[in-house]
Amino acid sequence: MRQTFIDEPAHVAEIRDQLRRFVAAEAPREKRIAWDKAHSWPRDVYAKLNALGLTALTVPAEYGGAGQDLVAAVAVIEELAAAGAFLAGPYIHTAFYGGMNLSENGSPEQKAEYLPRLAKGELFFAYGLSEPNVGGDLASVETRAELDGDTVVVNGAKRWCTGADWADVIYCLVRSGPADQRYRNLSFLLIPTDTPGIRMQGIEHSNLRYTDSQDVFFDNVRIPASNIVGGREMWNQGWKLLAGRALDVEKIEISATAFGIAQAACKEAWAYAQERVQFGKAISQHQAIRHKLVTAATKLEACRHMLYHAAWLANEGRPCSVETSMAKLFIADTGVEIALACQQVMGAYAMSDAYEMERHVRDLLGMPIVGGSSDMQRNNLASLMKL
Repeated sequence: MRQTFIDEPAHVAEIRDQLRRFVAAEAPREKRIAWDKAHSWPRDVYAKLNALGLTALTVPAEYGGAGQDLVAAVAVIEELAAAGAFLAGPYIHTAFYGGMNLSENGSPEQKAEYLPRLAKGELFFAYGLSEPNVGGDLASVETRAELDGDTVVVNGAKRWCTGADWADVIYCLVRSGPADQRYRNLSFLLIPTDTPGIRMQGIEHSNLRYTDSQDVFFDNVRIPASNIVGGREMWNQGWKLLAGRALDVEKIEISATAFGIAQAACKEAWAYAQERVQFGKAISQHQAIRHKLVTAATKLEACRHMLYHAAWLANEGRPCSVETSMAKLFIADTGVEIALACQQVMGAYAMSDAYEMERHVRDLLGMPIVGGSSDMQRNNLASLMKL
């Protein structure tokens, strides 16, 4: 029998309350607007957030974590993303890009080396997946890695490596054998960003402006073979890691970000509609506005159910590739609908810097693209559902 609902655990509700107090005190609206204009995230505020120990939620207890609790970790992303990507983004770089991936895929030695520090929030990871000629078709990556004794030599380029300029490690997908055997000759590497031979160039973008993304160039970059994710026995086995549980969680993580931002858009439009008076009454009393807001709230609730159903399945270790793809597809696309409806409620003010709505719209417009596009999710679902 398929379980479709569950009460939220009491400790998750406590985390939410803690984070709402934290955001109200440390990340008020005026600071969020300033961070967005500066295209940056606040190191001092994040250090205070990190002291709460929430990055431990994706790390097993034997490595200093709290034990994997994906429902709680998704709730953290949701609450932080409601205040923009400025704290949610760095959290994801530690807890998910680092903690989740290595908990699932790391060798015993890599887990022992990295996970205790990730559980404390002391390291940031960046993804090295896309390339100038490669987007969703990751089996076609062109960045090459060759074994030279106990060393791996990397040459090539990665694109859209968000946060690589301040991350400690790039979790990097490479071509490690002949390209004609697409899925058999891929490997993941842990490449420290201070390794000689790495050069970066920033990419300006309009959404999720907590940081620049980066082009990363590798020129005879040499790392120990022990940095092959999963150990040397996983050389040329990278596709198994890409298509595993960590990918399901990646879809949940970006869905949680979209959901948190969509929730913030609804909240701001709702409050604005009750304060703004036109034709002798608050605009929330005009039927056209009421219908927009109620429809947006209904769509938001559907997103919530899809998100936490998928997160619960992943947390229980149950098959969830279909549910996580559906959640990513639905929440990303529906988030755009919510953003545009809320923008219409607020009219011209939604495009000014007096409110956060213009940022919510920018951020949500990108969600059907990032983290596996909506069309990619449709293709995945068609295959998973044997269409």
